[in-house]
Amino acid sequence: MSVGVGDKAPEFTLPGTGGASYSLAQYRGGPVVLVFYPGDNTPVCTKQLCAYNDELSQFTGLSAQVLGISTQSVSSHDQFAAKHGFKFPLLADVDKSVHRAYGVLGVMNLPRRSVFVVDGAGTIRYAHRAVVGVTFRPVDELVAAINDAR
Repeated sequence: MSVGVGDKAPEFTLPGTGGASYSLAQYRGGPVVLVFYPGDNTPVCTKQLCAYNDELSQFTGLSAQVLGISTQSVSSHDQFAAKHGFKFPLLADVDKSVHRAYGVLGVMNLPRRSVFVVDGAGTIRYAHRAVVGVTFRPVDELVAAINDAR
């Protein structure tokens, strides 16, 4: 069973870049953009996260927190983030429990490129799960979703 628009976002706490631990609950009160991506240092994922990082001011201008989530280790995330200068955390869901909770595992239990906008009350207001992850959701679409959630 997958969560979708109007559902309560599954809570989680995961380790992430910089040796910190991140939970959805710590961002309660403001919107959160959950970016599930298949892998560090892969072409489309790199392009996607760089695009979000380049336009991060559009998210922060709406008091929205971007969180990248994949199944690689914190060490992999730290190297990836340092290489590209990401200014938002990358979280390590190595056991795929958060991926399962959000219904973003596809064929052969592989992660699907997916994005969720969660409002300040913890309700999912936007959900997109890619069938084929060769493209990603543009910043303006996510910004519009954040504005719609207000």
